[in-house]
Amino acid sequence: MSDAQIGRRALLRGAGGLAALAALPSLSACGTGSSRSAAVSGGKGGKAVVVRDSGGSYGAALQKAIYTPFTQETGIQVKVLNLDDAPLLAQIKQGRPQCDLINNSMMSHTKYVKQDALEALDLDRIKSVKSAKIPEAQITDHAIGHSFYGQCIAYRTDAFGGRKPESWADFWDTKAFKGARAMVHPDGDLPELEFALLADGVPMDKLYPLDLDRAFKVLTRLRGDIKKFWDSGPLPGVLLSRQEVTMSTVWDGRIADLQKQGVPVERQLNGMRRQFSGYAIAKGAAEADNAYQLMDFALRAESQAALAKAFPSNPSSPLAYAKLTEEERNALAGAPKYYDKGFDADVDWWLKNESAVTKRWLEWARG
Repeated sequence: MSDAQIGRRALLRGAGGLAALAALPSLSACGTGSSRSAAVSGGKGGKAVVVRDSGGSYGAALQKAIYTPFTQETGIQVKVLNLDDAPLLAQIKQGRPQCDLINNSMMSHTKYVKQDALEALDLDRIKSVKSAKIPEAQITDHAIGHSFYGQCIAYRTDAFGGRKPESWADFWDTKAFKGARAMVHPDGDLPELEFALLADGVPMDKLYPLDLDRAFKVLTRLRGDIKKFWDSGPLPGVLLSRQEVTMSTVWDGRIADLQKQGVPVERQLNGMRRQFSGYAIAKGAAEADNAYQLMDFALRAESQAALAKAFPSNPSSPLAYAKLTEEERNALAGAPKYYDKGFDADVDWWLKNESAVTKRWLEWARG
């Protein structure tokens, strides 16, 4: 998952962040600097759709695996808009969204719904939801989950005399698994309270609602061994490569990059936290029909598999994994053999508590 897509949380701290930022008048001028008409011009036969994604290597993979094949099949040109949540929401609230389809986290989509910024979906127009067997938990009235990224343990394979950490309890055990640790800063992702509770023996299916007092007490046990709180996707890899830490939390897709660079690292997926991304249609989208078509195309099992070949994206469709080679499939944290090792972040709980938890986390980190 790209840093641009995740790092937005630094801007949108708490469930009220979108509303507060949307109220700022200067945000209406943010974006690409081009008008809606300019953004959609030049399509074959005038047919076009504008999609918001986060760009970077993820955007390049989307272009290769989704957008270009979609245009070849339908004749509808795909224009890409790289825009953060706040200015995009401001456009929608003003009735002039520059994009039609929004590719974003399911948590952000839920925040958008609270601002009446998304169209209610007609699932009869998205046939691939059924054909790809999208999990019910990732089908909402306003958004459909297409993939997830997992947050897990990364460790140096040369650090523990051949021993391998098997759990979050091992992450916390600095006597048996010596060396410094790195964990996420709220500017990078949601605070990792679930991992502390798992280390303390809480079962995955009993995590929510999170016991905050217990979680922070467990975090405090490790505080002196945490060398760095990372706020961007590459940083755990840098720390592991430099041997500044022996273990770190990490976005699972980063491990393959490190291994290709020859860094002796491996991932442990037991207790992985999954967060889904999905598609939604902007309220008042100028090309809603084309947005439905692109969403339907992107959610196909074969489309999700094609994206997984181009980027370490974990498809929401269980059928997509069967369209990958065994090597490709098992490289993904979403592979059937790994899925039961992790859990889904409770979006509703985090929406209600993110702001308060972040405030408490920052106070805790300062000591």
